[in-house]
Amino acid sequence: MHFWAGKYPGKVGWLVGPSSGRKKPRRWLPWALDNDAYTAWDKGHAWNEDTYFQFLEWAAAQEQQPLWAAVPDVVANRDKTHRNWEKYASKVKQYGWPLAFVAQDGMEPGDVPEDASVVFIGGTYRWKWRNVPEFSAKLSRVHVGRVNTLFRLRRCEELGVESVDGTGWFRRPEAEFIELEDFLAGIPDPQMTWL
Repeated sequence: MHFWAGKYPGKVGWLVGPSSGRKKPRRWLPWALDNDAYTAWDKGHAWNEDTYFQFLEWAAAQEQQPLWAAVPDVVANRDKTHRNWEKYASKVKQYGWPLAFVAQDGMEPGDVPEDASVVFIGGTYRWKWRNVPEFSAKLSRVHVGRVNTLFRLRRCEELGVESVDGTGWFRRPEAEFIELEDFLAGIPDPQMTWL
């Protein structure tokens, strides 16, 4: 990841959450802050507010500041995510970073609060991929979570998505790293060539 960040400036970054550990950000690697709501939901654990705010304090003390911070959401729950935005956005905003609103199942682009700088498309797999085209067409700064295939990565690029994350790349065979590097280098996918 660090090698690619140097070789392909602006194309590789780091989404860091409270469970990522407290590794020092590197000046060559842009980074943003996750809230770990999905991680807790996926593991069947309760999300921890204190851990999140301790993490924000750690991030604020870093020399290189994050690109944005994801305000706590509730996976697959539109109403609770809006309530969390009302509860936490002003507290997170005090750190001075742009805020990311995490869109969840049942939401439309009009549900994104006006004071959100970035919309982070979360939610369940099916809802997310049905709605990325509409959100990316109507909103200028879109991040998509859990993009773990070259097909989905290229689709996000076609739609003008600003950034994506996905840890699945690090669990795959080496051949897929070659495909990912081809993408970063701007080499077209031979399967997507139109004659």
